Amino acid sequence: MTTTSIRQKLHSFLETADDKKIKALYTLMEEEIETTSPEYNDDLKKEFEDRYAAYKNGTSIPVSAEESNRRIMKKMDATRK
Repeated sequence: MTTTSIRQKLHSFLETADDKKIKALYTLMEEEIETTSPEYNDDLKKEFEDRYAAYKNGTSIPVSAEESNRRIMKKMDATRK
C-alpha cells in the first residue's frame, strides 16, 4: 500500500471515528504532533498578513500553481546550464 493511500485511509478514518478513538490516537502521537507543529514567528505572521492585504486590495496579482511551476522550472533550467 502506498503512503498516499494510507494517508487517505487515515484521513477518512479520522473524519468518522468516535471521540474515544480520536483521543486515544492523539495520546499515542501527542509528543510528535506537538514537536512538529509549525510555529510562526511574528515577522512571518506579519508577512502573511501583508501579502493577504495586498491580495485583498488588488495591489498583488496572484499566480496560478501552473504558472508558478513554469517559472520555477525555467529558473532551474537556467541554473543547470
